[in-house]
Amino acid sequence: MGGLRSTEWYDGQDRNSYIHRAWMRRGTPDDSLDGTKPQIAIANTASDLTPCNMHLDEVAESVKQGIWEAGGVPYNLPVVSLGETVVKPTAMLWRNMAAMAMEEMFRANPVDGLVLLGGCDKTIPALLMAAASVNIPAIVVPGGPMLTGHFRGEALGCGTDVWRLSEEVRGGRITNGEFLKSEASMIRSKGHCNTMGTASTMAVVAEALGMTIPGFAGTPAPDSRLLSMSHETGRLIIELVKANRRPSDIMTKESFLNAIIAVAATGGSTNSVVHMLAIAGRLGIDLTLEDFDDAGRDVPLMVNLQPSGEFLMDDLYRAGGVLAALSQVKELFHAEPITVTGKPLVDYLTGQPVYDETVIFPREVPLMADAGIAVLRGNLAPRGAIIKPAAATAELLQHVGPAVVFDSIEDMRARLDDPDLDVTADSVLVLRGCGPRGYPGMPEVGNMPLPRKLLEQGVRDMVRISDARMSGTAYGTVILHVAPEAAAGGPLAFVRTGDIIRLDVEGRSLSFDVTDEELQERSQSAASEAAYAAPTRGWEKLYVDHVMQADTGADLDFLVGSSGDRVSRESH
Repeated sequence: MGGLRSTEWYDGQDRNSYIHRAWMRRGTPDDSLDGTKPQIAIANTASDLTPCNMHLDEVAESVKQGIWEAGGVPYNLPVVSLGETVVKPTAMLWRNMAAMAMEEMFRANPVDGLVLLGGCDKTIPALLMAAASVNIPAIVVPGGPMLTGHFRGEALGCGTDVWRLSEEVRGGRITNGEFLKSEASMIRSKGHCNTMGTASTMAVVAEALGMTIPGFAGTPAPDSRLLSMSHETGRLIIELVKANRRPSDIMTKESFLNAIIAVAATGGSTNSVVHMLAIAGRLGIDLTLEDFDDAGRDVPLMVNLQPSGEFLMDDLYRAGGVLAALSQVKELFHAEPITVTGKPLVDYLTGQPVYDETVIFPREVPLMADAGIAVLRGNLAPRGAIIKPAAATAELLQHVGPAVVFDSIEDMRARLDDPDLDVTADSVLVLRGCGPRGYPGMPEVGNMPLPRKLLEQGVRDMVRISDARMSGTAYGTVILHVAPEAAAGGPLAFVRTGDIIRLDVEGRSLSFDVTDEELQERSQSAASEAAYAAPTRGWEKLYVDHVMQADTGADLDFLVGSSGDRVSRESH
C-alpha cells in the first residue's frame, strides 16, 4: 500500500504521536492506528435543516460497514450542509464557504480517503470542489431522489409543479385552497427533488465525471439498493487509497466534456454550468462556456423527465436508470476518462437495457434533437449568458421584443401584477441586481412569474432575462447567468424599459438595440446605474469582495486551484 497519509499523525514514539493515538482510540481495535489500515472520513452533509439530506446518517452507517469490512477505519465527519428550500437569502451564497470549510477539514485531519455524502443542490458541488482542492482519494455517494407523490391521482414533480400550480392560482385556473391542499402530497419520502432538478443533475454529473460507482446516480433514497451501493462504496474507497487513485486522475478535461454531454442527454439543470466550472477551476482545468456549447451542441434529449418532459426520477430508475439513458448516446462520449473503479465510463454504457421507452427514448427518436445548454453572447452579455432550450418554448427561441426592466427582485414583486404595467406577451422581462455580487449570492429567481394580467389571458411563457440563476426544476424561455452582472457594471445595468431586445438561440446571440456610443453614455450616467449596497462585514463582505462572475463558476478568486493535502506544522 505504501505510506499512508495518516501515519504522519500516528507513527512514532514522541509526545505528539502519543497524543494523536491516545485521544483517537476510543474503543477501536488496537491495530486500527498501526499504520496499515486506511483512515477514511465520511464527509456527511446530513442535517435536519437540509430536509433532502436528513437520511444521510443512515447512509453513513452502511458506508462505515463497508469500510470496516475492507480493512479501513471509518470516521463520521459532519460538514457544512445547505438546504436549498429553507435558507435565506440563497444557498448559493454559502456554496463556496461550505467548500472552503470542507477543504480545510479534509486537509487538517489524519485521513487517507474521503467518502462524500451529498444530495441537496449545493452539497455535491461543494464536496467535489473541496475534494478536488485537497486531492486525496475520494468517492461520491449521491443521496438519491424521493419517491413520487400524488395529488388527486396525478404525479407531482418537486419544484416543477410548485411553479406550475402557483401560476395557475395567479391566473385564476385553480383556487389557492386547492394549491395548498397539494402541499401535503408534494414530499412523499426521504430524498431530494424527484425531477431532473439540480440535485439529480449533480448526481448525474458526479457519475459522468467518474466520481461514483457507475450505476449509483438516480437510485431512489428509500430504495434498499441505495444502502447496498453505499456499503460497496465503503469497500471501494479502500481500493482507491491502495491504488492512490486521486480526483485529479479521474476528473480530467475529457471527463467534464462527458459530464456536459450527460447533462444534455438527461435534460439537466442550468446550475450544473456554474458548479462544473467551479470544480474544474479547483483542478486547474481550463473549462469554458464554449466547452459547454460545443460539447452539448447536437446532443439529443433521451429522457422524458420533468421539467423538460413528463416523468420523474423513480420512473427513470424503473426504466433502466441513468446508465441506460447515457448508453443511448454512447458514441458521443470520450473513451479515455476512468471512473473510481479504474475502468472507463464508456465500459459501463454497453448492455444497459431500456425497460420503458416512454421514459427513455430510443436513440432514433429522441425527445429533442438538440438539447444542450446554449451559450449566448452579444452586447447584452459580452461574457456570455445561458439558456436551456429543452425547457423553453420553441417559438420563443427567436424573439424580438421591448424590455420591461426590474431593478431588483423586490421591484419586480412590487410592480409585476400592476394592472397598469405596460407589458404584452411580446415583451421581454428583464431582472437585474441578482448576480453573484448584486444579491449577493446569485439566487434562483431568473424564472420570474408572469404578469397576472397576461396569465389571465392564457399566456404561459415569455422571454425572461437576468443575471440570476433558476431552479433546475423550473422551465420556460429564461436566459440566465448574464455576465458581467449588473452589479459588476455589465450592460444589463443599463438596459431601459422600451429598449428592443433580440434573442436568437440558434445563432447564439443576445443583444439590445443600443449603439456603442449610447451604451457608453448610459454607463457614465449615475442615474442609470443599478442600485447596489455592498455588505460591510462577515462572510457576505468576503464573498462580494472576492466572488468571480458566473462565466467562470462564481467561485472566490483566492480559492481557484488547490493546496494539496500536506500540512507542514505539528499541532503541539
